[in-house]
Amino acid sequence: MKHIKLHQFPQVRFAPLLAALILVGCATATPPQKVAVDVPAQFRESAKLDGAWQLAHPSDQLDRGQWWTVFNDPGLNDLIDQSAKSSPTLSIALSRVKEARATAGLADADRAFQLGAGIGPTRQGDVNSASTQWRAQFNASYEVDLFGRLAGASRAAALDVQAQEAAYRSVLLALQADVAQQYFAIRSLDAELDVLRQTVSLREQAQRLIQHRYELGDISELDVAQANTELATTQAEQESVQRNRDQFDHALATLLGRAPAQFTLPPQPIQAVTVTVPAGLPSDLLERRPDIAQAQRQLAAASERIGVAKAAFFPSLVLTGTGGFASSTLGDLFNWSSRSWLLGPLVGTALTMPLLDGGRYKAQLAGADARYEGLVANYRQQVLVGFQDVEDNLSALRTLDKQIVFEDQAVKSAALAAKLADSRYRNGSTSYFESIDAQRSSLAAQRSMSRSLGQRAVASVGLIRALGGGWSNAVSQSQSPLQPQPALSSNGS
Repeated sequence: MKHIKLHQFPQVRFAPLLAALILVGCATATPPQKVAVDVPAQFRESAKLDGAWQLAHPSDQLDRGQWWTVFNDPGLNDLIDQSAKSSPTLSIALSRVKEARATAGLADADRAFQLGAGIGPTRQGDVNSASTQWRAQFNASYEVDLFGRLAGASRAAALDVQAQEAAYRSVLLALQADVAQQYFAIRSLDAELDVLRQTVSLREQAQRLIQHRYELGDISELDVAQANTELATTQAEQESVQRNRDQFDHALATLLGRAPAQFTLPPQPIQAVTVTVPAGLPSDLLERRPDIAQAQRQLAAASERIGVAKAAFFPSLVLTGTGGFASSTLGDLFNWSSRSWLLGPLVGTALTMPLLDGGRYKAQLAGADARYEGLVANYRQQVLVGFQDVEDNLSALRTLDKQIVFEDQAVKSAALAAKLADSRYRNGSTSYFESIDAQRSSLAAQRSMSRSLGQRAVASVGLIRALGGGWSNAVSQSQSPLQPQPALSSNGS
């Protein structure tokens, strides 16, 4: 019987310890950092666009290249280069990256061996006597990461850095896209202004001709009033478009980091933009978009911090020690015989565990869980927004391409109708109302065409932005490959 009991004792003795270790391991486990998202097989609009389609496989850290060069516009290239050098928004994003890197350095420092030195006197005594003790000592400490609390905090801080770097890339992409879209919007307004200036000039000529004919008695005063009305209306529309143009110009100056008084974009009517962008598959979108990458890393950091909050419930072990010299007189302080050291529970090894904390650690864990749940929802929302951005711009390009074809036909037909109506009016075959109505239709068709060309260019930029930036291998063989863009360096410069 004794032999049987003897070999059973270790099992009974170590079973609770083994169970406790298993429970601790389960308790400090972090939730999964990957979230299941229902990803469609392809974009709904993709089958409706013409052009070569190519799958893209870069991650968010890879360079997107100078994607704006596909528009072959030197003026746009120069503006985007200026914005990258002087934009306050980009500087703010870069400062946040540097701050996150510094915070990660603090988290790593908590895991490192700590060593300090000091020198000074200590005065002590009672009613009968007093003495002074001089000490010159080195103090060392090291926390043993028993349950992964420090490692989890370090990993979370590193993920925060990656999230801020993704945010920087997102701000950079947004800045480049905003500059491009503002640029094309201004060029579209320049085209409208060009049409309106020509129309005002024609209206002034018509007004003088009609005034002369009225003075000769060929026509009634009604035609004069109508001609004056059309001239004033067109001049008012010109001022309205000019006001919009000025406001877009001011906004572009701000994007470039300059005061509106220090910058103005020279007028130049927009030219047709025919860039075809390969959209790829939705799964690529998750890899390309920096805002989705930021949401992923924020989610992963929150997952790590749940493990940190759980580890706070368990013991912490800090090893400390002191070594140096101690003497009652300053002159003998650094003698070899004055050396001293101390290790142990008083100032040395300390194993501590919270017993009563008023619910502090429980509340911290609940807060970490809540932040994780919120970031799960945020990640899913970012993915859905990404899909919406791509679908919106694909739809815009598809419909605008058809719309521009119809508007081009309308511009040609309206110009012919205006020419015929003006000829009939000059020959006295019709009233001035028919002529002016045809001119209005021609002006409206030309302005609509200018706006559509601008919207098409803006949508092209919007699709590139929705896809996370530039892409590998240009969409057509006639276009040169995109050049790599300087990435965010490790030192934050």
